[in-house]
Amino acid sequence: MKKTLEFKAHDGEIEDIALGPDNKVVTAGRDFQCCVWQQDQLVTGLHWNENLPGIPDKAYRYQACRDSGTFLGLGTVTGSVAIHIAFSLQRLYYVKEAHGIVVTDVAFVPESQRGRELLAGNEAALLSVAVDSRCKLHLLPSRRSLPVWLLLLLCAGLIVATILLLQLAFPGFL
Repeated sequence: MKKTLEFKAHDGEIEDIALGPDNKVVTAGRDFQCCVWQQDQLVTGLHWNENLPGIPDKAYRYQACRDSGTFLGLGTVTGSVAIHIAFSLQRLYYVKEAHGIVVTDVAFVPESQRGRELLAGNEAALLSVAVDSRCKLHLLPSRRSLPVWLLLLLCAGLIVATILLLQLAFPGFL
């Protein structure tokens, strides 16, 4: 192996590292941070103080991480599990203390034919393994959205309703 890059990613040890698409790297460190890197440049990062206000600074630590390309799965030393959107780090799913103790690894169900069958209509599925000798499946329900045609129909209906109300309120408006 040949080293291609070297940079300081965290203060202290790195708990886990995951390679993602587009040459991005996700790291979870003992400094209570999880970072997304493009080469040696920090793209974005998570810190407990920013995402869970009111929790003491040293209460939690990211333990395991995985970048499916769309989602970032995280496990903590307290047994909690979270799923974030990879590019914005918006949290979509969080289970406090899903395991009784340290989450040692997380993995997304692959986006293969068999993986899609296991998803059963959910957007993503994350497996978590912990020191409590349990493996748990975390399902991220599909986020619902309106079809474009329905949105356009609602807008047109709103415009017609507004014109009719104005005509009733102010006769001779048209």
